[in-house]
Parts: sequence; C-alpha cells; structure tokens
Amino acid sequence: MISKQLAKMLNEQIGHELQASQQYLAISIYFHMKQLDGWGAFFRRQAAEERFHAMKILDFLISVDSRPIVPSVEGVSSDFKSDLDPVKASLDWERQVTKQIHDMADQAFKDKDHTSLQFLQWFISEQIEEENLMEKLVALVKSGINMFQAEPLLPTPEEDHEN
Repeated sequence: MISKQLAKMLNEQIGHELQASQQYLAISIYFHMKQLDGWGAFFRRQAAEERFHAMKILDFLISVDSRPIVPSVEGVSSDFKSDLDPVKASLDWERQVTKQIHDMADQAFKDKDHTSLQFLQWFISEQIEEENLMEKLVALVKSGINMFQAEPLLPTPEEDHEN
C-alpha cells in the first residue's frame, strides 16, 4: 500500500495526463483545420500517449491496492494566435508534468516507498524525451520554416521517442 499523500498525487496526475490528452487533441484539430495534417497527426499521437500515461498510473494504483479516482477534465481550446503558440504551450505543459513527476518521486522517497519510486522512474525518463522533443519542435517553428515544408521533419510514430 502506498501513502495517502502519494495516492492523492498520483490520482491528480491521472487528471493532468487526461487534461494533456485533451489539449493535444485540440492542438491536433487546430493543425488539421489549417490543412497541416502531418502536424495534426503528430499531436493526435501525443494525445493518445498522454491517455496511455493516465492508464499506466491507474493500473499502478490498482496493483498497489489503492483506489484510482478519475477526476474531471477542464475545457480545452483549439484557438491559437500562431502556429508557434500551441507548440510552445506543449513544451510548457511537458515541463510542468516533469515537475509534477519529480514531486511525486520526492514524496515516494520521503515515504521510503521503493515500489512507487521504481514506477515513477519510467515517467522521469519519459519526460526527458518529451521535453527534448518539444524543445526541438519549438526551435523548428521559430526557425521560420514553412509549416508544410516542416511536416517531413516531424517524428514518425516509430521515431516519436527515439530522439
């Protein structure tokens, strides 16, 4: 069994991951509506990945006999002023998630909960990849490249986390 505080944090993280999934889906819509289907597909895959993260946490809570709670998700928007705005927002969200994961790892360490700490290590490694990928995309958009010409430079489903 994990501590009540860590269970609370993990349940909140389920909500954060589902919120991110919805926001990435909204970003996907933004790009699809601009006929930037490569960008739209990329962010749709990001949405699916965030949902996977939520389910991974949910399954972990079940496995340690702690009842998962699926919190409600706030509204999201697909309205952005520029193509850079959603990409920068994605980087900001990933940085926020990294902090949340680190806070949970700190709590697990404080609780001497090695099982949860081991579980969270996967997310710590994942966040390194997520932030790095979003930093590259921000740099790509900031370079001024035509967004249609940039589509072949986006990671494919197989490459999403190799960089």
